[in-house]
Amino acid sequence: MRLDKLLEEKKIGSKRKVKTLIRSKQVTVDGQIILNENLNVDATLQEIYVGDQKIQHESHVYYMLNKPKGVVTAVKDAQHQTVIELIHPSDQRAGLYPIGRLDRDTEGLLLMTNNGQLGYQLLLPHKKVTKRYEVRVNEPLTAQDRIIFAHGIVFSDGNRCKPAKLEILTSEKNESHAYLDITEGKFHQVKKMFLSVGKKVVYLKRLSMGPIQLDTDLDLGEYRPLNQAELQMLLPYFTTHKKEKRVEDEI
Repeated sequence: MRLDKLLEEKKIGSKRKVKTLIRSKQVTVDGQIILNENLNVDATLQEIYVGDQKIQHESHVYYMLNKPKGVVTAVKDAQHQTVIELIHPSDQRAGLYPIGRLDRDTEGLLLMTNNGQLGYQLLLPHKKVTKRYEVRVNEPLTAQDRIIFAHGIVFSDGNRCKPAKLEILTSEKNESHAYLDITEGKFHQVKKMFLSVGKKVVYLKRLSMGPIQLDTDLDLGEYRPLNQAELQMLLPYFTTHKKEKRVEDEI
């Protein structure tokens, strides 16, 4: 939640008064004076003070879901089960949504929250949030494929992907197994990248997003709240700026 909105919600004062308090250096977050009223904060993770008054607030939730195939990454869908429906009603909150997208036939890590600003930050291209995928394709993978990925693949429409790291685990005649690290999320990007070198993706699973790794103890369709260590790793993504634009990925 934005700092100014949080202070207004906690009835610290009117919008004008909150701005005055911030500009007069009376608001701190984790011991640092904050002058940016748009700063994305969470009082459950950070110590927020107005003068000597500590702000207490628990409104945000953060979940890690091991998304199964067949479920769509959406809040609502008329035809298919959604990832929101995998969350128990007692754990749902207003505004809960998935950060980014995974195709219906893609498995793995999906972060979900009602902290909209955090979601925006994790998807911004210039943040270069690395996402790792486990990939199986129907053809041999080669050292040349690895080089092509490292230089940035250009699609037929002229769209260029940023350099990606391809780690080949096995390479066989009918199936190869690899890890792929990318820092962006163009529409169906992973599948298109492999198609561009003549391979079809037959299995795709997201293993990590930024510092957060999929919990191997989670079965498909299961979820859990992020723990404190994981939440602390996300704190660098809480900074927000007015001109930043939201983007979404669909892999």
